[in-house]
Amino acid sequence: MKQTILLLCILFFSCKTANKSHELKKESLSEQKNNKIKVLNFGTFHFGHTPDANKTEFDEHSEEAQKEIREISKMLAEFKPTIICIENLPKFNDEINRAYQQFLDNPSKLNTNYGESSMIGFDVGRLSNVKKIYGIDNHMGYNYSVGDYIERSPELENSIDPKTYLQLTNEPFKDYPEIAKREANYEKLSLLEKLKLSNEPVHLDYSINTNADKLLYVGIGDGFEGADNAAIFYHRNMKIYSNLNRIPMTKNDRVFIIMGTAHTAFFEGVHEKKSKV
Repeated sequence: MKQTILLLCILFFSCKTANKSHELKKESLSEQKNNKIKVLNFGTFHFGHTPDANKTEFDEHSEEAQKEIREISKMLAEFKPTIICIENLPKFNDEINRAYQQFLDNPSKLNTNYGESSMIGFDVGRLSNVKKIYGIDNHMGYNYSVGDYIERSPELENSIDPKTYLQLTNEPFKDYPEIAKREANYEKLSLLEKLKLSNEPVHLDYSINTNADKLLYVGIGDGFEGADNAAIFYHRNMKIYSNLNRIPMTKNDRVFIIMGTAHTAFFEGVHEKKSKV
């Protein structure tokens, strides 16, 4: 598991220290700390086409958007990554890296073909002199709207807990009024402000909840329609994490991961990994 560091507006790093009762323990903890691979785990909405239920209006071709992305890439590149991972299937790595090399040869215009993966991922790679981009995604079909479908179908009834499901759907930030206020104003935020909001812990929790956890309150009769789809969501993320672990790394590597916020949120829960070397 990899130690995750979150970008909110500017990059910052936090190191945890423990009280050490004797030199042997101190040496052991220091060795463990030095073996952890630093990771910048960054969540975003999808810039181009997306099958996701929630979409953000964004013109990735506009001059203003391209300028904003360049500035954000500069901030992310301060992390100095040596490995970059994006939300694309590993089987397309050769295709993606051909496009990346073409961008490096002519970086005057951002590559929009792979959405945020190429617009931000490629530009951060260029600024950091990263040689290769890795896709780590895994596709699995699941229906995170099954609860909404049941609620909209008069012939169907949610037999588990429709009250809780509807509350989580309609008032996801009930206990966080400040976040709710910013979320209500989301479309008026700058790109940087949108990405800051998406990467806040409360919003990452919301991403997991809206994609999976609230489905645990959904089912027809004795069925597990909600739980079954929530399980697919977690299964997909575990496979994505396994793809991440296929990449050869040493303790000197610094890994930048850019994915949709629901995947980012899952990765926040698996946060430490010792070097393989």
